[in-house]
Parts: sequence; structure tokens; C-alpha cells
Amino acid sequence: MSGRVRLWLLLGAAVAVVVLAVTLASGRGSDGGTLDDRVQDVASGLRCPVCQNLSVADSPSALAREMRSEIASRLDAGDTPEEVRGFFVERYGEWVLLAPTREGLNLLPWLVPVAGLLLGVGVWAMLVRRRWPPETEAPTSAERRRIQAELDALEEPG
Repeated sequence: MSGRVRLWLLLGAAVAVVVLAVTLASGRGSDGGTLDDRVQDVASGLRCPVCQNLSVADSPSALAREMRSEIASRLDAGDTPEEVRGFFVERYGEWVLLAPTREGLNLLPWLVPVAGLLLGVGVWAMLVRRRWPPETEAPTSAERRRIQAELDALEEPG
């Protein structure tokens, strides 16, 4: 197999791994489950307005408890997780979402890591391709004579 074919196979495999990782990471897992599971799923994606560095699911504040209760009552009433998130975005602004939405300029935080990884793999593949196989040339007769002369000068007289 030629080096060029191996390079394209390596890049194709890297792209497939990245696409699979992004697909798995973007899955919400809200395909049912108990009400508590669905509340946990929605609450883990919302920022606590009091704690700000914690999700509503992890925050011990009274406001976070109220928000979890509101999430539970809305989900129990038949709202979808997206509708519940929309309610809190309407109330607190898009800032309340721990992960930016995937539209407009908010796509940038989602795409930059993938583009950086692909660029890094491409640079790495080019560097490996340049260095492999290592190019070695046999020493010329003048270089062999010089090496032998230097070795002879290093030998101790016996």
C-alpha cells in the first residue's frame, strides 16, 4: 500500500472517529425514562442563577430546588425537554444554558475543537509522511576514508 493511500486511510479514520464522538456526545439521552431521569437531564443543562458555576441539577440553592420543581411539573404536564429549556431561556436569557445552542455564531464553540483536531491530524500526517521512511544515503568513498582516518586516530597504540 502506498504512503498516499495510507495517509488518506488515516485521515478518513480520524474523521470517522471525530464524527462518532461528536454524535455520541450530542445525544441527550432523553428518550424516556422516569420523571426523575428526565428532570435530571434537563436540569443538568441549565445554569443555576445563584451559584453560576453549577448546573441546576448540582446546585444546593433554594432557587435551584424551585427550578427543579418547575422542570418536574412542566415535564409531568407533557412539555418536552426543549419546551422546558425554552421556558427558562425566555425567563433568564440564553445565558442560563450551560451549552450554547447549535445555531448562528454559537456554532463556533462546537466546530472549532473539531476543526482543530482535524487540522492537527493533518499536520501530524504530513510530518510523519515527510519523515517516513527515513531517507539514508550510503556514505561516499571520501566520507568512508575520513571516518576510517578518525577511527584510526582514536585507536591506542598497542
